[in-house]
Amino acid sequence: MNALQRRTLGRSDIEIGALGFGCWAIGGEWQDADGNPLGWGKVDDDESVAAVHRALDLGVTFFDTADTYGAGHSERVLGRALRGRRDEVVIASKWGNVFDERTRTLTGTDDSPQYVRRALTASLERLGTDHLDLYQLHLSDAPLDRALELRDACEELVREGLIRGYAWSTDDPRRAALFADGPHCYAVQYAANVLQDAPELFALCDDRGLTSINRSPLAMGLLAKPAQGKSGPAGAGDIRAVPPAWLTWYGEGGVPAPAWEERVTAVREVLTSGGRTLAQGALAWLWARSPHSLPIPGFRSVAQAEENAAAVAYGPLREDQMKEIEELLNG
Repeated sequence: MNALQRRTLGRSDIEIGALGFGCWAIGGEWQDADGNPLGWGKVDDDESVAAVHRALDLGVTFFDTADTYGAGHSERVLGRALRGRRDEVVIASKWGNVFDERTRTLTGTDDSPQYVRRALTASLERLGTDHLDLYQLHLSDAPLDRALELRDACEELVREGLIRGYAWSTDDPRRAALFADGPHCYAVQYAANVLQDAPELFALCDDRGLTSINRSPLAMGLLAKPAQGKSGPAGAGDIRAVPPAWLTWYGEGGVPAPAWEERVTAVREVLTSGGRTLAQGALAWLWARSPHSLPIPGFRSVAQAEENAAAVAYGPLREDQMKEIEELLNG
């Protein structure tokens, strides 16, 4: 097996590949307290389960979810898909958000150390497992003093065998570094893709031997759009249709922002060289960006699982392709 197919999760002995799958989309529809969508629209749970099974067949073993995705539904679907196959996979989930599973509504946050155990217990029940391989703080801007308490709480969970390691899902290098000082911190999860580099966080992970779990590797679908014509709007129940302030890739109604579409057009030819699809090229950029990169593209169908998994066979982009992309984007 090559380096893309076999590596370890950070400083642990947990074996993973270079590609994971993000399970936000398979959680289905959910909303914030004002009724704004936080999911990716309606999903077919049977198709989601089939897609997970196909991913496993193709060698993908890392699955990243969160308790709040679909207000618990993503964990339940993933647990159903992995029933009887727990020893084949590495499961990562997250905590920090509070939600109403019955109404599928996000109701707030809880950064107290006491909540960590309650949230974990609930996640384990939904997933149908007795431990998580990676447990991640989902509150990106939690105060540093509170984060120290949460890191200590995670170390206690490691001692008890309820989790094997932990991480922080944050785009702030200072916060990521604080968690990285913990003995069983194995990763940092942060947004990174060919349109949105994160040099400080890549450097932190490379220096500390941590896995860079790259969320939004396809810029929430923007780096998976066909070349023909303009991209259409996102559908009802899709977070891109009513984009929050941080989601700058899309405008009102879920139409891709023209400035971002122009940047995709600029690099499309390089990314799709050698027979890759645009999505496969975007994943290849991340593998070339760092040997510790673990992109976690989302999926809702067997076809998407197959396309993303097939990217591994192409490997990372070449150094000259990386330089060309940098010149195209930065002039």
